[in-house]
Amino acid sequence: MRKNIKLTAGAAATAALALGLSACGTSSDPSSSKDPAGAADKPLVVAASPTPHADILNYVKDNLAAKEGLKLEVKEFTDYVLPNTATQSGQVDANFFQHKPYLDDFNQKNKTTIVPVVNVHLEPLGLYSKKLKSLKEIKPGQTVAVPNDTTNGGRALQLLAENGLITLKDGVGTNAKLSDITDKKGLEFKELEAATVPRALNDVDAAVINGNYALEAKLEPAKDALALEKAEGNPYANFLAVKEGNEKDARVQKLAKLLNSPEVKKYIEDTYKGSVIPAFGAPKE
Repeated sequence: MRKNIKLTAGAAATAALALGLSACGTSSDPSSSKDPAGAADKPLVVAASPTPHADILNYVKDNLAAKEGLKLEVKEFTDYVLPNTATQSGQVDANFFQHKPYLDDFNQKNKTTIVPVVNVHLEPLGLYSKKLKSLKEIKPGQTVAVPNDTTNGGRALQLLAENGLITLKDGVGTNAKLSDITDKKGLEFKELEAATVPRALNDVDAAVINGNYALEAKLEPAKDALALEKAEGNPYANFLAVKEGNEKDARVQKLAKLLNSPEVKKYIEDTYKGSVIPAFGAPKE
């Protein structure tokens, strides 16, 4: 039976009080990052998006953690901001929900010092529609929803450009913004918070949705997407992350080892069938 706690922005303050500083000490706490070994017997508290991140962590918790002597507590967050701020402040010990371009942008904008520990999986970004059956049906005058955060927004525009739906300025890459579109080909765009994009599918003609949110919305990226990011050479591996200085915490190292284990690789492949792809180890034959 799971004992996860789902945290939304509205509940964050209450959760923070309940969690207090017990998860991972402050600078005046002897179990802080200056002495990570002092927290060795405490549960490792990890903030995670519900799917697939928390699912993967719960697989580790239920099947692998005890053998490594790891006590693991998973706390579910439903946005892309609170997991990092909670990790930075010490309300949680680690998080698992993001890729490097997003983290780099977040650290720069928020003066945080979160660092990656180990890559775990890829979630290909996809274009979905409840009204259209193929890319050929996308026509001028239709509306496409895209994530409004810097990295995933640019990533979404790149996916549209790669599939001939728009044209972008040369060299903008995944930093592309709507203002970098040189030819919209008659399309209209609606920018929304990434977590809310799936709920807009009934109101727009198509939408670019992050892999985890697509799965939560009962979409199957490998089957339902009109267009899907290629996995090969994809820089958007999702990883376990901690506040800088906590990388050597013995509990973090145990979890990192387990997240890159053959058992987790098989779990990801068997459970998500190509909609989520392991970002470690040899490819499945």
